[in-house]
Parts: sequence; C-alpha cells; structure tokens
Amino acid sequence: MKAHHGMYIGGEWRLAAGADTIEVVNPVDEQVIGRVPAGTAADVGHAVRAARAALPGWAATPPTERAAKLAALRDVLVARKDEIAETVTAELGSPLPFSQAVHAGVPILVAGSYAELAATYAFEEKVGNSTVYHEPVGVVGAITPWNYPLHQIVAKAAPALAAGCTVVLKPAEDTPLTAQLFAEAVAEADLPAGVFNLVTGLGPVAGQALAEHPDVDLVSFTGSTAVGRRIGATAGAAVKRVALELGGKSANVILPSADLAKAVNVGVANVMSNSGQTCSAWTRMLVHTSQYEEAVGLAAAAATKYGDRIGPVVSAKQRSRVRSYIEKGVAEGARLVVGGPESPREQGYFISPTVFADVTPDMTIAQEEIFGPVLSIIRYEDEEEAVRIANGTVYGLAGAVWAAEEAEAVAFARRLDTGQVDINGGRFNPLAPFGGYKQSGVGRELGSHGLTEYLQTKSFQF
Repeated sequence: MKAHHGMYIGGEWRLAAGADTIEVVNPVDEQVIGRVPAGTAADVGHAVRAARAALPGWAATPPTERAAKLAALRDVLVARKDEIAETVTAELGSPLPFSQAVHAGVPILVAGSYAELAATYAFEEKVGNSTVYHEPVGVVGAITPWNYPLHQIVAKAAPALAAGCTVVLKPAEDTPLTAQLFAEAVAEADLPAGVFNLVTGLGPVAGQALAEHPDVDLVSFTGSTAVGRRIGATAGAAVKRVALELGGKSANVILPSADLAKAVNVGVANVMSNSGQTCSAWTRMLVHTSQYEEAVGLAAAAATKYGDRIGPVVSAKQRSRVRSYIEKGVAEGARLVVGGPESPREQGYFISPTVFADVTPDMTIAQEEIFGPVLSIIRYEDEEEAVRIANGTVYGLAGAVWAAEEAEAVAFARRLDTGQVDINGGRFNPLAPFGGYKQSGVGRELGSHGLTEYLQTKSFQF
C-alpha cells in the first residue's frame, strides 16, 4: 500500500495543516516504508467539524440502512484482506500467516457482527407506561493502539457507526498505514462524507487535541493505563463520556486436576502470540507446587520452539522497554529459564521468547505489563493463595482457568476480579463483551455491550 500524504476528512483526502511527517518503519529490517502527515490541533478541528456536520443525517438514517453500509464495509475488508495482512506485516512485523488469520480475519468478523446488530438491535423499547429510545451519543473521538491496528479501529468505529455516531480516528503513529487503508475501505463502501474521518499524528499532539476538543462527545481509547488516566481526567472535567480499554497482567491459573501439558502449551502460545504485544496475554502462569517443576520444563520446551516463529516487537523503543523488564526480572532474583535480553538477530526489533521461573507475586515482572514475549511462572500452595495471587495486581482485564471439570474451573473463575476468562482454552467470541475491572479500564467492547457504549437513553412517559 502507498501512504497518503493527507488526512481523510469529510469524505476526501485533504492536505494536512502542517508540513511535519511521521516515518513508518518496518520492524523486521528497520527500513522506512512510508511517511504520513503529523497532524495538529488544526487538523483535528477540521475533522471534528466534518463529523459534527455529518451527525444529524447519519443519526437519522434508519438502522437497517446503517447496517447495509456496515455490511458493504465488511465486504470491502474481505475483498482487500490480503492487502490488509501485507500492510500489517510491513508496519507491525507480524508474520504473514498470523496477519492473515488474526489481523485481517478478526476485524472482518467484528464488522460483520455489527452489521447484523445494527439491523436487529432494539433502539426503541416499551417499559411500563414509557417508551425508551436509545440514541447515538454524538461525535466519537477514537484513539487506537498499534498492537492490533485494524481490529482496534473496527472495534470502535463499527459499533459507533452502528449506533448512529460519527467518528474521528487518531491511530497509533507506529501503524498508520493500516488506518489509511481502512479509510480507503470506508470510501469504497460509500459511507456518507464526514461519517468517518482520519487524522494521523502523535499522541501528545493530535491525540490530546482530540480528547480535549469540546465538540467530541465521547472519547474511546485503548492503550496504557497512564494515558487512560489523563484522558479520563480531561473528559471528567468536561463531563464527557469515555470508554477506556487499558493495561492487563492476566493470570493463567492451572488447577491440579487440569491437563498440565495442554494448559502449559496453550498458555505459552497465548503469550508468544503477536510477539507478546497483547493486553490480554496470560503473562502470569500460576501452577500448584506439586506440578511446578514439570510445568517449568514444559514451558521452556514450548517457548524454545517459538524462537524463529515470532516476529519482532513494533519499535526500538518497545524492544528497549521489554529488555529492561527482562533485566529487572534477573536482578530481582527470578530464574531465567529460556531467552533473555540479548537480541537473537543483528537486525530488527526482535526479542527472544523468554520464560522466568521462581517468580514471586511482588516482583516487577509479576506486577507490571511488559508487552513482549515474556512469561512468569508463579507457584501456589492452595486455591486460596491462587486466588490472592491472580487478583493481586491493579489490573483485571482477562485470564484463564484450567481444570478437569468445567464446573471446577467456572467456580474458580467466578472468584477472579477480571472482565473476561477463558475456561479450558475457550475460543474467541466476537459477540462477547471485552473489557476490564480495576485499572484495566471503563466500559466494554464487542457485541451488544460494545454497541451500548455509543448510545444514550431518552424516555417518554405516557
């Protein structure tokens, strides 16, 4: 894909207000593959005005017609899925098969789910002697991360559009080409001008301007808890709604009755997926002391097999961050079983799959989000301790529980302070709500719960 030198605003590509650009770097070979405009507050202002102008018409469009537009958008994504995968691979470094299956495949599922929901959702309901209307919130400022560049865009834009909102997107500066490709798909699907707008730029400039803009009614942000706090504070001062999907430090709890080999192998695969750059990755593996050393051996063997099969992390900055956590794990006394901070290749932002044993719950690598292919294995003596360890962080985004009987796993999972739990390797469901407890965020994405984030209610009494 060729980079655009403008912003997608009001249904057309427009030159940016300033001349500054952002280099897009391929993390595999560290070569510049494109440049996009570094948007300013002026660009954000143009985009918000376009979204505000388009709002009345789009909000008044019957839900079935909005559904048809979303279905058309889904069909364009299907037709361009190979280009999507190649673009994500070029700017994120994800291996092409993973980009095809996940980075291109999952957004198509999610877009399709919202095309169906827009057509079937009860935007009007009777409650006693009242009629309740579910109406669009208004203009949505969407700020998305780089780790799943298209999925995160679709998970915000599709429900917002289904609800009748208009959108201004500020994508991550590391992966803006995928966002431009999505804007092309919006144009190809013939969505009305101004319904979706794109401003590329840096977070502290364009992202902050979008979050602060008085004509943005809701800010939907995915990223770090630290930035989420600032956005929440800004929105709170303006009495503006937010949807925040933030950090995670998810626990993978293997109960003694579980199939240990399966639980460990799936757990390692989860952590190594997308080079560990997944906020819901199960980066803490909790194993009963009676099975601990066996689990460590299984994890080491599984991680070693991923040596040449995972891609790089997204940037030199991210590589340095992950390395620093690995070094801190060693310094604090964890046992390095596999991997380490040394780069496995001379070129590219690669990190070796890394496994730590003898990790205690208070260690930095057990408490903070690393966002790389690093697994910490923690032992527990009994179920009560396992619950305390699993819940013993500021996060509560996701997790996993394994047991011989589903009922045993479910009973344990009900005690976890987390928004989503996979039971014995449960499969991804695009209709299930995703979001966190505690400092992992506010609100939910996906399915009908994700749609309601972009709606407000009005009641008539008769």
